[in-house]
Amino acid sequence: MGKKIIIAGGGTGGHIFPAIAIANALKNAMPDTEILFVGAKGKMEMEKVPQAGYKIEGLDIAGFNRSSLIKNISLPFKLIRSFLQVRDIIGRFQPDAVIGVGGYSSFPVLRFAQQKGIPTFLHESNSFAGKSNQLLGKKATRVFVATDGMEKFFPAEKITVTGNPVRTNIVQSAISREEALRFFRLDPSKTTVLSIGGSLGAKSINEAIAASINEFGANDLQLIWQTGKPFAEQGRQAAEGKKNIWVNDFITQMDQAYAAADVVISRAGAMAIAEICVTKKPAVLVPYPFAAEDHQTVNARNLVEKLAAIMIRDNDAKEKLVPEVIELAKDPLKQKQLRSNITPLGVTNADEVIANTIIQLVFGKETSK
Repeated sequence: MGKKIIIAGGGTGGHIFPAIAIANALKNAMPDTEILFVGAKGKMEMEKVPQAGYKIEGLDIAGFNRSSLIKNISLPFKLIRSFLQVRDIIGRFQPDAVIGVGGYSSFPVLRFAQQKGIPTFLHESNSFAGKSNQLLGKKATRVFVATDGMEKFFPAEKITVTGNPVRTNIVQSAISREEALRFFRLDPSKTTVLSIGGSLGAKSINEAIAASINEFGANDLQLIWQTGKPFAEQGRQAAEGKKNIWVNDFITQMDQAYAAADVVISRAGAMAIAEICVTKKPAVLVPYPFAAEDHQTVNARNLVEKLAAIMIRDNDAKEKLVPEVIELAKDPLKQKQLRSNITPLGVTNADEVIANTIIQLVFGKETSK
């Protein structure tokens, strides 16, 4: 008889793509496993998870709105409704285990599973654990974390340091730079910059690029620019008529994008950092300043201290980002130094370690891997 596992969470690519990587590793190790995702209605997991070939059910749930307190009036009712939906989903699906990957939809699913005595597992991708994960961690079977020093958030005996799961197509990519640049209809003879502000975009990065868009062509550089939906129209207008610039709101084929890139501009979220480390790319990081506990700055500093990346503060981006990127793009020795120092930091098998640990603890099976 097949095993059943629920994976809960989402909200951003930083939660969704690791969740899909874990799901793929579970299916690879135990092909008869039935996996159901649970996310939040209206969020990107409702689109991305089915694209990856998995079923997903959506909860009527929302996070706390810090910018408009009046919008939080309905929050208690949504929370109650989501718990009723979770009770129904778990009652119907009867999972053997539940995995939470972060995002507010994971809390009611794991909390209900814990009340029912179902084994629960957490993956905390950041160096600062969110409040809901800290609460859930007390009763979790095991907590998978990206870095050392997480004992201040979780019981030490429950922690396993795994790193962050990176999408398989990125880890195992065999795409050549030339092939990738042809995919984006760009010139393989030119140095190429990839700008990724996260799945929802990054305002400061986008505004900096838009303000200095002509500098890329003036310095014989190409740009692959993921804007996110909020900046999509402005990005298209800024790039109009410029053959050296490929622009879109979202890059589905990130393996092609990393293969094409000589230099990367990125936020410093845990998953972005994990991908940059695995692909060994020279990077200029612009941490999102309003992340919980300013953890993106912590992530970026960790690389800067190892001489493995360059950091620009968010409020300096408009003035300093593009000049810094152009300087790096024209300095092969600096690129080589950053590549050399970031290479040892890449973790390529976190998804397998997580999947195999869950299988062993829940089903008592050793996998063949």
